[in-house]
Amino acid sequence: MKTTQRRLPRRIREQQMIDAAVTAFSRGDYHSVRVEEIAEAAGTSKPTVYHYLGSKEGIFTACVRREGERLIAAIREAVHDPRAAAGDDPLRRGMHAFFTFVTGNRESWTVLYRRAAVQGEPFAAEASRMRDRVMDEVGDLITSCTGGLLGEHDTKDAQLLARIAVSTADAFADWLLDHPEESPDAMAGHVTELTWSHLRSRRTATAL
Repeated sequence: MKTTQRRLPRRIREQQMIDAAVTAFSRGDYHSVRVEEIAEAAGTSKPTVYHYLGSKEGIFTACVRREGERLIAAIREAVHDPRAAAGDDPLRRGMHAFFTFVTGNRESWTVLYRRAAVQGEPFAAEASRMRDRVMDEVGDLITSCTGGLLGEHDTKDAQLLARIAVSTADAFADWLLDHPEESPDAMAGHVTELTWSHLRSRRTATAL
């Protein structure tokens, strides 16, 4: 008796294709990856991949956008966790979520920060937009945590501290992947302490 294979919803099929593309792009650079191999890994055809995601450029851009959104969502969820203990530092929670994402999603990190940044436009710009959104999240967090302690230039100083935190986290992420004996919690502690030490220095300078 002939059976009819159930057709998957478009959103699920699209996510399967992006999953396959993230894996492919993490293993090879943009130019070496073939759409045929993405299609094969996703269990579909090359024309179907193009139908869903457009060009090869569209496929790579979809990877960067989705993985960036996943990273931002992980940070946001940790920062605003209603189950967090009273007095628990939300910045450290956010940084812990960042490093946990990196170690748990090496392929995503490779595509976001090691592939997109060196491929030129439009991919570098897309990765930069995602990074700016992470910095905005951290900047808003720092502003809320300090409660006006930064002085009359709160927003500017919060953005500076956010840039310090995110740039440090970026550098530490590569270190963490190359040194598995380190932990996301330890890296989160280092970044948080460095960020707040800059704040303490800023407050001291302002008070003089």
